[in-house]
Amino acid sequence: MLKLGLSPLPMDFLSGLNPQQRAAVEHVDGPLLILAGAGSGKTRVITHRIAHLISHHGIYGPSVLAVTFTNKAAGEMRERVQRLLDLTSPVGGPNVSTFHSFCVKMLRRDGAPLADLRRGFTTSFHIYDDDDQVALLKQIYKKLGLDDQFMKHRAALSRISQAKSQRQAPQDLLKVSADPKTSRLAKVYEEYQLALEAANALDFDDLLLEAVRLLRHDADTRQIWNRRLSHLMIDEYQDTNRSQYELMRLLSQSHTNVAVVGDEDQSIYGWRGADIRNILDFEKDYPNAAVIRLEQNYRSTRTILEAASRVVERNKARKGKTLWTDGEQGDPVCYYEAADGEQEALFIADTIEKVLARKKDTRIAILYRTNFQSRQIEEALRRYMR
Repeated sequence: MLKLGLSPLPMDFLSGLNPQQRAAVEHVDGPLLILAGAGSGKTRVITHRIAHLISHHGIYGPSVLAVTFTNKAAGEMRERVQRLLDLTSPVGGPNVSTFHSFCVKMLRRDGAPLADLRRGFTTSFHIYDDDDQVALLKQIYKKLGLDDQFMKHRAALSRISQAKSQRQAPQDLLKVSADPKTSRLAKVYEEYQLALEAANALDFDDLLLEAVRLLRHDADTRQIWNRRLSHLMIDEYQDTNRSQYELMRLLSQSHTNVAVVGDEDQSIYGWRGADIRNILDFEKDYPNAAVIRLEQNYRSTRTILEAASRVVERNKARKGKTLWTDGEQGDPVCYYEAADGEQEALFIADTIEKVLARKKDTRIAILYRTNFQSRQIEEALRRYMR
């Protein structure tokens, strides 16, 4: 364990935590699975645990890596840790970033050996965003005599991304092809990868894939990063794919100080490569893992929690937990089955009108599953607002 001779800071990072949150924050060495239900204060646990490791146990800040999925979440987490530690500068603080940002940092800094595996690769590589990818695909379509009647550009990029998340090369996609369209897509994929390599460019999927390939391929780089990082924390672990899983395993081969935070009941991104086995099998990967369940909810009423629990308890692939709250019982859940989209929209508008008639300053949100539903809801609301 890499430590820095720091005296404990005055702030008590355990104050105000419930027993389960406190146990998670106090855990230092060895694997840890935190099953965090919705509204259970998981971000507070993550940030306080990082601060506690650094201030109370003297862990060197830059040797702590915490990864999450969005720049916004990473930024908020980083700012909260800095406030807790009273850091005026991020220098010397922990690494808090997205998976992709971390991979960029690694590849820029130590990625030179990847040139053995990826033609033309240098650490000054370009990163292609969505617009760059679409522009490149348009060129490839023109070269192959295709148009977007074959497949919309973004749809093709989505299929290529899915293939990459499943670690399928163009040749692999061709092998499993069951129709001419998929065969043509495999050719598009092949041309796409060749063009990226020719431009010394990586797309977002490549950042993960190539970081994993680098660590697998080069033992020196792998050892350097294993020495450099002593504690790993992964947020939203139920949404990680196999590349992200492998990345964390490769970064922690010299220790098992891996803490993952997630909720298998909130795993909804299987369609974009998330593998729920990562969280369900954590205790198989780490047989001596500590498991802590954050079950106290600070956000919802008892009625909402009871309804949600009754629905999700039918899921077969879950670790199991029971959310509870000290909060109020709350209003009953209302269920309405409409005959069609128009009736559904009118019911929503009518219900909102009745609620606002009782209390004008009530704030109301409408959640809908797909974008096309919004038009009928908007039209119904306009009708009631006249």
